[in-house]
Amino acid sequence: MNLSLLKKLLPGLLPLFIFILADEIWGTQVGLYVALGFGIGEFLFYYIRDKKIDKFILLDTGLLIVLGLVSIALENDLFFKIKPALIEFILLVIIALSLWGPRNLIMAMSQRYMGDMQLNTDQEKAMRMNMIAMFWITVIHIILVLYSARYMSKEAWVFISGGLYYIFFFVYFAVLWIINRIKIRRLKNEEWFPVVNEEGKLIGKAPRSVCHDGKSMLLHPVVHLHLFDKEGKLFLQKRSKEKDIQPGKWDTSVGGHIAPEETIEEALLREVREEISLKHFQPQFINKYVWESPRERELVFSFVTVSDYKPVIDRNEIEEGKFWTIDEIRNNIGKGIFTPNFENEFGIIIKKISGK
Repeated sequence: MNLSLLKKLLPGLLPLFIFILADEIWGTQVGLYVALGFGIGEFLFYYIRDKKIDKFILLDTGLLIVLGLVSIALENDLFFKIKPALIEFILLVIIALSLWGPRNLIMAMSQRYMGDMQLNTDQEKAMRMNMIAMFWITVIHIILVLYSARYMSKEAWVFISGGLYYIFFFVYFAVLWIINRIKIRRLKNEEWFPVVNEEGKLIGKAPRSVCHDGKSMLLHPVVHLHLFDKEGKLFLQKRSKEKDIQPGKWDTSVGGHIAPEETIEEALLREVREEISLKHFQPQFINKYVWESPRERELVFSFVTVSDYKPVIDRNEIEEGKFWTIDEIRNNIGKGIFTPNFENEFGIIIKKISGK
C-alpha cells in the first residue's frame, strides 16, 4: 500500500524535477515557466486518462509557482528550496491523522484502488507498521531538506530534496523484503497444518508456530482416540515435559494433528501407530467439536475403541502411559492432573457411551 502511495506522489513531484533541470539550463524564471507548462500538461493528461482532478499535482504545481515567484521577488531561493518540505509536511499530517486520528485517511483514499478487497488482521498490522515507518522517514527527510536549504550547496539540496527520499524508502522496503525472505525460509522447515472452517472444510494451511502463537487462532483439525480395555478402564498418556502445550499432564489415549493432504482416517491410523504402536482396531466416531485454549483453536474429531491390546508407548512422544478406572479419573478432575481439553472431552465420551 505504501508503494502505491509513493507511485501516486511521484507524478506530483515531477514539476519540481523539471524545474530543477530547467533552472540549471535557463535560470529560475525560465525554469518556472517550463515547470508550469509541464505541470499543466501533466494535469490535463491525468484528467483525460482518469476522468478526475489530481489534487496533488495541482497542489505541487501551485506551491512551486508561489514559492518560485516569492524567490524571484525577494531574490532569495530559500523560499523555493523549502517547498519539498512543505509538501511532505502535508503528507506527514495525513499519515499522523491516519495513524492516531478517528479515521484512516490513507485507507479511505486507497479504497478506490482496492475496490471491495478487505484486509485481514495481519495485513492491517503490516500496513500500520509501514505507515509508522513512513511517518518517521518523512520526519527525518523534512529536517534534512530544511537543513540543506539553509546551510548546504544547491547540488546537495537537489539530491536531498529529491532522490534521497526515494532512497530511504528503497532501503526500508529492501530490508523488509530480506526479513520476510528469512522468515519464509525458516517457516519452510516447520511442520504445517491445514486450516479449516468449523464444518471441517479446508480453507488454507499455516505453520505450527503461527497456529500455536495465541494470536492467529487459526482453526486446524486434530484426531483423538480413547482406548478402553475390556474392563472399561481408559488408557491415558502423560505428555512429555518437552511439549510446548500442557507439558507433563495426563491426556487422551492418542491425539495428534492432521497433516495437509491427509484424511481424518489416515491421520488417526498414523497417530495411533506412532504413539502406542496399535495397528489393528475398530474406531467408533463419537463427536466433532471446536476446542479453544489461550494458545490455539482446534477442530477435534473424537473416536473410541475397545481392545485388550497393551499399548507400547513412544518415549519421544509420551512420558508414560497407564489405564485408569472411570472413578479414578472423576476423582481427579479439576486438580490440574489432566489437560483441560481431556477433562472437557471425557464428559462427552462418558455421556455418549452410557447413553445418558
